[in-house]
Amino acid sequence: MRKTPHRSIAVRVLAVAALAAVSLPAAPATAAPSAAAACTPAQVVTNGGFESGTSPWTQSSTSVVTSRSGQTAHGGTSYAWLDGTGGTHTDSLSQSVTIPSGCSTATLSFWLHIDTDETTSSIAYDKLTAKIGSTTLATYSNLDENTGYVKKTLDVSAFAGQTVSLAFTGTEDSSLQTSFVLDDIALDTSGDSTPPADSTRTPATPSYTVSLSSNTSGTVWTGHESATFTNASSTALSEVYLRLWDNYHGTCDAMPITVTNVTGGTAGSLSVGCTALQITLPTPLAQGQSATIGFDLGITVPSGADRFGHDGAFNNIGNALPVLAVKDGSGWHLDPYTNNGESFYSLAADFKVTLDHPSTLLVPATGTSTDTPGSSGRTVTTATASKVRDFAWAAGPFSKISGTSAAGTAINIYSVSGISSSDAQSMLSTAKSAVDAHAARFGAYPYGELDAVIDNNYWFGGMEYPGFVLDLVSTTALTHEIGHQWWYGIVGDDEYNSPWLDEAFTDYATDLALGKTGTNCWNSVSWASSAEKITNSMAYWDAHSSRYSTVVYDYGKCALHDLRRLLGDTAMTKLLKDYATSHWYGVSTTAEFKAAAQAATSTDLTSFWSTHRIDG
Repeated sequence: MRKTPHRSIAVRVLAVAALAAVSLPAAPATAAPSAAAACTPAQVVTNGGFESGTSPWTQSSTSVVTSRSGQTAHGGTSYAWLDGTGGTHTDSLSQSVTIPSGCSTATLSFWLHIDTDETTSSIAYDKLTAKIGSTTLATYSNLDENTGYVKKTLDVSAFAGQTVSLAFTGTEDSSLQTSFVLDDIALDTSGDSTPPADSTRTPATPSYTVSLSSNTSGTVWTGHESATFTNASSTALSEVYLRLWDNYHGTCDAMPITVTNVTGGTAGSLSVGCTALQITLPTPLAQGQSATIGFDLGITVPSGADRFGHDGAFNNIGNALPVLAVKDGSGWHLDPYTNNGESFYSLAADFKVTLDHPSTLLVPATGTSTDTPGSSGRTVTTATASKVRDFAWAAGPFSKISGTSAAGTAINIYSVSGISSSDAQSMLSTAKSAVDAHAARFGAYPYGELDAVIDNNYWFGGMEYPGFVLDLVSTTALTHEIGHQWWYGIVGDDEYNSPWLDEAFTDYATDLALGKTGTNCWNSVSWASSAEKITNSMAYWDAHSSRYSTVVYDYGKCALHDLRRLLGDTAMTKLLKDYATSHWYGVSTTAEFKAAAQAATSTDLTSFWSTHRIDG
């Protein structure tokens, strides 16, 4: 769960389902899916040389696009001059671009000249950031001063098929000018996307072995990671991609996640805001063949009570381990990080992670952990986990209490300072009840122990990882995050393109676990537009963030309550239990769930899906 701040699950009242369909406005007819578009090579930036005035650029002031003296153009007579004032100042320049679908290559290029009066050789006082959508592509500073123009090229292939904002923002501090001068900006697309010959998800059966050591505070971790995998596709695999998700929290010039000394392949360029690293294999991997890549890994935890960040002495280290991207019939899934929800699409994997840390730090983690003495004053925590989609841990001087649910699941509650013992006990009781309630409905909890880190400073409410969750003091929120162990963890999905498959299903499961039956679920329902649908992707929700919680969580779970009323309680219970069993450690799609629901009833569900805006 990653909700917009003003919609934190801990502070909202969960709506529950009711008579629904009759109060829902009808959705427009759904067009038949079209074939994947072929790529038409194009240059999609308009007026990139600024020779046609300012349109369609949006500039922070009328002096950004200019031909005045003081700087010179790379070509023609006009250019964009950001900053250069010598005082605290911000300039910006942006335009909306549409990157055609079906193109395997999309490259942003621009010519950049930087001159500065700063005298430092080590401190970036003034900065220029290049972004596409919400993704930071690159950051330059006074340290990158050059005597003339230098051409910069950035891979934006992951944004094919999207309309996004291309933006440059320059910021100066209080003294000594730095000028960022841009010209001849272009975004070129080419090449037909070549999906695998089949829709098999690959690389399959990944196995990760990790050994890391921390500094005294647990904010810096260094060591080594290796990943073994098999090509399941009939198409030979010539490359893989590692997702370095937490580089979203830094810049390409100062990455929180660093990968060096790659073995078993050749490291290529970083893309998608430095969150995707291409590794070319020595020889193409045929179907059924396996390979191993290895690399040195560095992790620096930033400040902040976030899923990757430290709240004072307490470190949360989610999405920090590089994991393999997925390739299927649509090609490589290299979607951008979203801070509004989740982008994390990965296949079930085995992890063995060794964490060497000061003994003053407790280290809750995914999987089952054992502690052994390390060198003087240190402890080695070894965590093993099977068939999980990710691995996360925390490190800090937590208070810990433990217990066991009635069905036998070991529960550990780790609290930051400021959480009362009574609140910790309440969360332990909630966790025991929730894990057993979900297991009874969807299948036995398979991950051994369950760790929950409790911190009321989390702005996002809560966050799920296999066997490990972050949460506020909230019965509803913790029940929700534990529900994600089934809907995301066990039954996986493409979280960026189909967020409803984990969030709506988990919110529905939360209602059931808390005994909520769905009264008045559709009160005050209002669709924002004909384009708004429960099944929209995070690309849509990032552009309409204020509607994400309402539609995906609230309307989504209400639709499932409606389906329960239509099928009957017994049939709905069987549908979800059977569906979870058939997708155990696999990946769910909207089309597969709709097919399973249709098979559970003689009633034609076509109008149900249309009315509830569930496409796919």
